[in-house]
Amino acid sequence: MKFSKLNIALFIALLFHVSGAIGILLSTHKDWFIQNTPLNLCLMTVLLFYTQEQKNKWLYFFAVIAFLTGMLTEIIGVNTGYLFGNYNYGTVMGYKILGVPLLIGVQWFVTVFCCGIAMHQLHHWIERKYEMQGIILSTKMQTLSLIFDGALLATLFDYIMEPVAIKLGFWQWQNNQIPLLNYICWFVISMVLLLIFRWLPIHKHNHFALHLLIIQTLFFLILRVYS
Repeated sequence: MKFSKLNIALFIALLFHVSGAIGILLSTHKDWFIQNTPLNLCLMTVLLFYTQEQKNKWLYFFAVIAFLTGMLTEIIGVNTGYLFGNYNYGTVMGYKILGVPLLIGVQWFVTVFCCGIAMHQLHHWIERKYEMQGIILSTKMQTLSLIFDGALLATLFDYIMEPVAIKLGFWQWQNNQIPLLNYICWFVISMVLLLIFRWLPIHKHNHFALHLLIIQTLFFLILRVYS
């Protein structure tokens, strides 16, 4: 049996997320599983790069841009309330800069990258279907569709994750209410990052990224329903 990079990465991702869900929902060591969230996120990020074909400087450039954008907007949000709303981070996510854990910048990259890959692959499939019917979509239309749909997907992911993250102590909102501003900012910031992702010459067929997005979404859905 051949163990490809994709199969190895999928096995590790499923192992960690299934174990994490069981540990949080059923184990008497729930806190231990929660405290190891940073390890999970760091490992998934490593696996994204591990499975990425044709790695180039633009991939790392985008990772840095997404990280810095996420950190900067979150620092503004935490310290002013002008972006996202009034909230603060707990200790689960590790070391902070100006109130924002470094891992939040990593999560911004992972989420936007996975959503970008998912939308690119979906739009590539749709484009081929149109071409079979003799219809050619304009580049402008393809770009608008990718960044809009990708931003919606990223915002939906945040919507699914938010209640779970609050329960696990990742962050807390003022009065325990998630404001609409949070989702508006997620959508707008994701659109900007996806526009950059669209035009950078990055290989956009990372199948693990698509699977990771599904795995993480199901992980938070299960915890949201049963915790």
